[in-house]
Amino acid sequence: MILNMILLILGFIILIKGADFFVDGASGIASNFKVPKILIGLTIVAFGTSAPELAVSIKSILSGNGDIVLGNVIGSNILNILLILGCSSLVHSLTVKNNTVKKELPITLLITTLFATLLSDNIFDRGVKNTFTRGDGIILLLFFSVFIYYLISISRKREEEEEGKILSLPRSALYIIIGLTGIILGSNFVVDSAVFIAKYWGVSERLISLTIIALGTSLPELVTSLTATRKKQYDIAIGNVVGSNIFNIGVVVGIPTTLFGGIGIISFSYIDLLVMISSAILLFMFSLKGYKISKSEGLLFLLVFIIYYSYVLLG
Repeated sequence: MILNMILLILGFIILIKGADFFVDGASGIASNFKVPKILIGLTIVAFGTSAPELAVSIKSILSGNGDIVLGNVIGSNILNILLILGCSSLVHSLTVKNNTVKKELPITLLITTLFATLLSDNIFDRGVKNTFTRGDGIILLLFFSVFIYYLISISRKREEEEEGKILSLPRSALYIIIGLTGIILGSNFVVDSAVFIAKYWGVSERLISLTIIALGTSLPELVTSLTATRKKQYDIAIGNVVGSNIFNIGVVVGIPTTLFGGIGIISFSYIDLLVMISSAILLFMFSLKGYKISKSEGLLFLLVFIIYYSYVLLG
């Protein structure tokens, strides 16, 4: 138990330092190639910080723990919006660009709704149990491919970034490698240690997947977005969350279920799915109003987060 407590603390330290390197490296790549930083946030940062979710998903589905796969993604996507953007907006109000409001956020809302619909077989046919099939996974991957096509299209529309102290390309790449290594290593320490501690105290698997594993695998996004906000890289902070949520559904669920088969009877409640969709709707509505997420709106995110997780912990 003492060793796991030490590893938990060590994991946080590695994670925070890794995120610091990662944001600097990603920003340097954007500046060197004159690529919009929102694109870097939606791709390198988002996909990189979602690596822990993908690793947990593959490991869980191969071991027959399908509920952990779904709970991890549902919990992570809720945490990404309510906790991460809530905390980030308290550091500084987050400016949201026009393109993000009109294109990326609607894509996020669409794939979130699609995911919830595919999980809700019982709503459309009372005689069946909720399951997630290989066909459902393929549908998510096809939708995700549309998002990739969109990313390729906007990458051709490069825009000038503010000039300042720019890291060289080799150093930026090195920072990204060091940062991503630290992020993944630190999150692994945190998740493994937290799960051990939770099981030691007799916490259920559903609760672990929605809370500890979801929080643990979302720590890279949390630390990275907070670090990006502190450095006034708001596009990276927002793009990280938006890209991660799309990646979580399209790839973290889509790839394992497509390759290794579907998931049997699902034990998650519709409250979990409702909160996941509601979080995406709130993000879109707040961003549409004034093209920013204010501190008061961030506080509302955190309030919903507290209410939902109080329900999860007491349920």
